[in-house]
Amino acid sequence: MSDDNFFALPAFKPAEALVQLKRQLRDLKLTERGHRYELDGQAVVEVMADDSAIEARVVKRPARTPEWTVQRLGASTEVRRFLDTLKTQLARWRSDE
Repeated sequence: MSDDNFFALPAFKPAEALVQLKRQLRDLKLTERGHRYELDGQAVVEVMADDSAIEARVVKRPARTPEWTVQRLGASTEVRRFLDTLKTQLARWRSDE
């Protein structure tokens, strides 16, 4: 009996991952405004989920009219990598103030 899926990762559930991602964004001291998160009154992150993935938009740098980069997160590892990158960016933005 061959069980090829023995070590398979569990299926990615975007709705559940979005709840956890939002909690982690609040833990980073970002202000939540619906699906948008702000740093010092300026939008820096937007997150939304569909049936297969989370769409995350991050500003290149905080500004009144920001330039956004879009990422599609379709696995837990991508969500963790997104958060790690965002933490680095937030630290840099906060130190620039």
